[in-house]
Amino acid sequence: MALMEAVRIPRIERTAQHGTGFWAVAGAFAVAMAFSTVPAPLFPLYGLSTLLVTVVFAAYAVGVVVSLVLAGHLSDRLGRRRVLLPALALELVAALLFLAGTSLPLLLAARFLTGLGVGVITATATAHLHELHTADRPGGSGTRFEVVSTAANIGGLGLGTLVAGFLAQFVTGPLRTPYLVFVVLLIVAIVAVALAPETVRTTGGYRYRPQRVSTGRGPAYLAAAAGTFAAFSVFGFFTSVAPGFVAGTLHHPSRALAGLIVFTVFGGSAAAQTLTTAWTARTRTVFGLSAQAVGVVVLVTGMHLAGLPLFLAGATLAGIGSGVLFKASLGTVAAAAGPAERGAALAGMFLIAYAALAVSALAIGAASQVTGIVTVMTWFAAVLLALLTGIAALSRRA
Repeated sequence: MALMEAVRIPRIERTAQHGTGFWAVAGAFAVAMAFSTVPAPLFPLYGLSTLLVTVVFAAYAVGVVVSLVLAGHLSDRLGRRRVLLPALALELVAALLFLAGTSLPLLLAARFLTGLGVGVITATATAHLHELHTADRPGGSGTRFEVVSTAANIGGLGLGTLVAGFLAQFVTGPLRTPYLVFVVLLIVAIVAVALAPETVRTTGGYRYRPQRVSTGRGPAYLAAAAGTFAAFSVFGFFTSVAPGFVAGTLHHPSRALAGLIVFTVFGGSAAAQTLTTAWTARTRTVFGLSAQAVGVVVLVTGMHLAGLPLFLAGATLAGIGSGVLFKASLGTVAAAAGPAERGAALAGMFLIAYAALAVSALAIGAASQVTGIVTVMTWFAAVLLALLTGIAALSRRA
């Protein structure tokens, strides 16, 4: 989702390059998002405590937030490619840092750089895809753009864990091979973006300022903000702590399984977002709240019973609910904000989303130092259910 109103070329003459450029940018977008979740199934192999795993994960979220505020909107003025290419280069540097060693400082630096890149790429690649799609199919339906951008963004997050998990399980060098593969993929992505058409006319006299962020007012915005926080809190658990729980408490150390679980969460989220495009915001909100609530209850029940099938079922349902709830929240804010405020309002939503990733992961990690992870997740589920109940009440008021 673009965070600022795009500065587009008034009229783009359609060429074959716009069609190929659309798919090139989509592929690069998917590779970048996939790389951001590569460490998730590998965390148990680093020998870190649950708390340190969440700290390393939080470094990524901090990087995204910093990037969104400082650079997420720059492509509107400087051009899509001029911003995408350095962001992809940051991802490449992060991959090289992962290859350089397994010490905590290297992991923190690599994750922070990954976050910096992703914060820029998420906004810029989405806007670039929209403009390339519009140029390639003027007057056509926006369905292709919506499906492909969702698949590249959310689906890419799941794909990274799946690829990393299978490589770590079945290929030698589990802490090197996945990153080597993504070094190659990121280089290909950089070349692909460099060859894609530019869609923004740069103008002189631009004076930099950070992305403006709006807090919004009223029950509708508060419900949307809380819905975003709830959705990404669930994502934070699965991309930080869940693989270690499956390997330790459930006694399933397979890296392929860990990657598959996280892939199921994000894959279900992406599929649900795509399939519910025609639904009203109200319907999406009700479905998202219900699915996430039931999913979390089933998930925690599976944790108490040490049952992998229940855990998987709860993870899938929670992922579906979180994805739909996040989509509904973005739609609510986009519809409620005026054109001049929409970019700032959406920026606020994304900041809340990535803050939720960090807060939930750190809270779970810190609490796990005092008591068992099953007890921690029981309390997490209770707090989340209370939050979802409050969101439902606010939604009815709005």
